[in-house]
Amino acid sequence: MTAEPLYEAAAPHDEPASRWPVPPPDGWRVDDLFTLPDLPPHTELIDGSLVFVSPQRRFHANVIDLLVGGLRQNLPPEFRVSREMTVVLDKRNGPEPDVSVILADAVTGPGQTSYQASDVVLAVEVVSPDSESRDRTTKPHKYARAGIENFWRVEENGHTGRPVVHVYELDPVTRTYVHAGMHRDRITVAKPYPVDIDLTDIDQY
Repeated sequence: MTAEPLYEAAAPHDEPASRWPVPPPDGWRVDDLFTLPDLPPHTELIDGSLVFVSPQRRFHANVIDLLVGGLRQNLPPEFRVSREMTVVLDKRNGPEPDVSVILADAVTGPGQTSYQASDVVLAVEVVSPDSESRDRTTKPHKYARAGIENFWRVEENGHTGRPVVHVYELDPVTRTYVHAGMHRDRITVAKPYPVDIDLTDIDQY
């Protein structure tokens, strides 16, 4: 798809104008996500609309580091762990999970920009104030419909500042997630492979 012209937003005469992409009548496609110029980092595509993210909070960044490191311990050779990479669910949806566990065969090289949903065995979203609705409802629904078997939603414990991990497993009949547990100080699960992460290690970050 050819990108539409950019719309130049009005700005005070002493400030540069902001330029925003004007969507086509039926919305953007995943291909546009990789070809539109000057998109902010970590832009996502949800239902044909571009979603821009706010500056990352320290909690968010630290949890991603903690989970990536933990998931890579005892990682079976058939899997890989990736952070903040687009997952193509369909032609109008390309979200970017904070952490993904993917099939090793899906890795094509250092220039790769996305994975297919069929290659993802775990998607993780760390909830931020600006993304609560997407992380709690929109994205899990779409991940489940795309057949991603495991989903973790990570919240911040307001009292301790530590992560709380909600684990979900896919019901293959209904294509919806079933809550399989909530983990506060340590997450120990068997799927998609045996994982044991001490969540209190976040205190060292």
